[in-house]
Amino acid sequence: MLIHPQFDPIAISLGPLAVRWYGLMYLAAFLQFWWLGKQRIETQPQLARSGWTITQLDDLLFYGVLGVILGGRLGQVLFYEPGYYFSHPLEILAVWKGGMAFHGGFLGVLVSMGLYARKTRRTWLDITDFIAPLVPLGLAAGRIGNFINGELWGRVCDPALPWAMVFPQVDNLPRHPSQLYQAGLEGVLLFVILWLFSRGARPRGAVSGAFLVGYGCLRFVAEFFRTPDDGIFGLSEVISMGQWLSLPMILLGVAMLVWSFFAQQRRFIG
Repeated sequence: MLIHPQFDPIAISLGPLAVRWYGLMYLAAFLQFWWLGKQRIETQPQLARSGWTITQLDDLLFYGVLGVILGGRLGQVLFYEPGYYFSHPLEILAVWKGGMAFHGGFLGVLVSMGLYARKTRRTWLDITDFIAPLVPLGLAAGRIGNFINGELWGRVCDPALPWAMVFPQVDNLPRHPSQLYQAGLEGVLLFVILWLFSRGARPRGAVSGAFLVGYGCLRFVAEFFRTPDDGIFGLSEVISMGQWLSLPMILLGVAMLVWSFFAQQRRFIG
């Protein structure tokens, strides 16, 4: 069996200044968002025709960073560990220690994109269609940060599994390295699907809908290998909190895909 390397969470220490791997992963996520956005603007004519510029991408990244950090932290506090954080309120501010919920960050980004849409007078769906393919590799970076921190470990698995891993900070049982599963599924695989899907001309809302369906389904699958967080109504062993929160994403994504292609067909017929 493999043993988790027990990485030092501090990547660089300069006297009183400590730079953590978790923070560097978020920095990498934001940098790849900007770079991929630049590639989309420069290589996809439909985006250039719609007026997207690098300057707008810079502003969009600023709004996105605020949405991710504020929403992700509040999501962790409210969805997953309200009892702990309400008992230790100062810990809410300690984002460098980890603890960012995707679904909270997702809601935070939706709000921030709404503010950006209002500022630029773009439609909200045009913005979410643009950013959807830029998100998954950032999610992969976040999951790698979880792995480095040795958090969000997987369920107990068969020790014969070649990549079964012991997390000494938990116990000596073989577990799935579920952080890496999620990096591969919700990160790399979802990126490939969305990048290819978004390269062609798609009706408004289709790329956003594909993101919701893709992430929701892949997260739902990955949760079977991850030690579940507390579920709703005490049903964590039946369906985890992550799965509960993914279900409405899947349903909304399917509805958006149906609506977007139906609306395109109506415009074509009209």
